[in-house]
Amino acid sequence: MKVFIRYMVSARCKMIVQTIFLKIGVPFKIVNLGEVEVFGVISAEQREELRTDLLKLGLELMDDKKHVLIEKVKNLIVEMVHYTDELPRVKNSDYISAKLQHDYTYLANLFSQTEGTTIEKFIIAHKIERAKELLLYDELNLTQISYKLHYSSVAHLSSQFKKVTGFTPTYYKQLKQNGRNTLENV
Repeated sequence: MKVFIRYMVSARCKMIVQTIFLKIGVPFKIVNLGEVEVFGVISAEQREELRTDLLKLGLELMDDKKHVLIEKVKNLIVEMVHYTDELPRVKNSDYISAKLQHDYTYLANLFSQTEGTTIEKFIIAHKIERAKELLLYDELNLTQISYKLHYSSVAHLSSQFKKVTGFTPTYYKQLKQNGRNTLENV
């Protein structure tokens, strides 16, 4: 049985969720971004305690299948952009569709209706946050960052970066207060 959790987008969230499951005595097998595979059935009392404990930490237990699917899309994008070294070499739509085994048009429409933005804009926002992070680390130059994030050119990355942040990547790097967002707020 799988349990789905909204806003679970980082390794720290995974550790927190594991601690909660241990605390309430629900045996689990795997904790992934946004989902936990548990052994057996969770009692009503355990489910309510789980819901309460998660809410205290800004996480949310999900029951609605459409919201679960939207969270899977979000978590797949977060994992794809922030936690893998290489982005897939196929179109984002093909990758998401194949991974979630749903028609992309259905996913895109559902995502837009629920989130008020498109999947592409969500991906761009996360790619820009990743670019900010890589700029701050100062280990890669702009050409390497644009290649790593699969931009067609440095100009394309710079254009999207400026459109999203209001700054050029070079100017952003020079700022003293670099305003990065947490993954939950992208």
